Amino acid sequence: MKADTILVLGSTGKTGRRVVERLKKQDANVRHGSRSGKPPFDWADRASWTPALKGAHAVYITYFPDLAVEGAADDIQAFTHLAAQSGVRRLVLLSGRGEAQAQRCENIVREAGVEWTLLRASWFAQNFSEAHFLEGVLAGELALPVGGIGEPFVDADDIADVAVAALTEDGHAGQLYELTGPRLLSFTEAVAEIAQASGRPVRFTRVAMPEYVAALEAAQLPPDAIDLIRYLFTEVLDRRNASVQDGVLRALGRPPRDFGDYARTTAATGVWTPAVEESAPSF
Repeated sequence: MKADTILVLGSTGKTGRRVVERLKKQDANVRHGSRSGKPPFDWADRASWTPALKGAHAVYITYFPDLAVEGAADDIQAFTHLAAQSGVRRLVLLSGRGEAQAQRCENIVREAGVEWTLLRASWFAQNFSEAHFLEGVLAGELALPVGGIGEPFVDADDIADVAVAALTEDGHAGQLYELTGPRLLSFTEAVAEIAQASGRPVRFTRVAMPEYVAALEAAQLPPDAIDLIRYLFTEVLDRRNASVQDGVLRALGRPPRDFGDYARTTAATGVWTPAVEESAPSF
């Protein structure tokens, strides 16, 4: 397998690093598609794309920050065209469920002239432990602008397993896999499961969007990042994705991992246990 090179874009991200870990266990020849990779890859620097693609036969495509942002489709169009010209034979795209712009990018990949597999996912379970939700969980209160909408939180490990299968096995070309967990949970229910697994009091609080945006502005997030967050919490979390799909089962022949399993396993790592500050000794 060492003769073939697999380029993993976003190799330091939530799914990308898991894909890299799995491919290395299979003794695959993996190339890191990140700014720290050798050669480096940067979506904002198209001159970096050709060296990263040289000799690659398959590519796992993740787009930063999201396929919904302005300019993403143009980048995907240019990248997939270059990939096909460079001899890439297989593309696996991580896409977004319920995002019109993401589906536009899917169509571009479909028309690239090489084998393709599309992975549609939405909210990751790991957002509570490896992203900005973690801060709220550690503080004991996660406040977000979302109500009781059910979301089939998908485990990033399942996404990585499907991606690796699509990159390395036959039988996945031309497939669209909608990847979800096995059940719907509201954010309130998900946080309650985290509280139970971690043995800590953690609650979910719904806040109004203007209040949430004001907090993001106070934290000096860039306007583009705030616009993306507003989009994800309004258009995407409007019940359009409130359904369980069979993508994991179809791709891997096994059911997806349950959020409760994720919560228990993650709690055991101690990531949800706040660090205890050492107090000065009293004399």
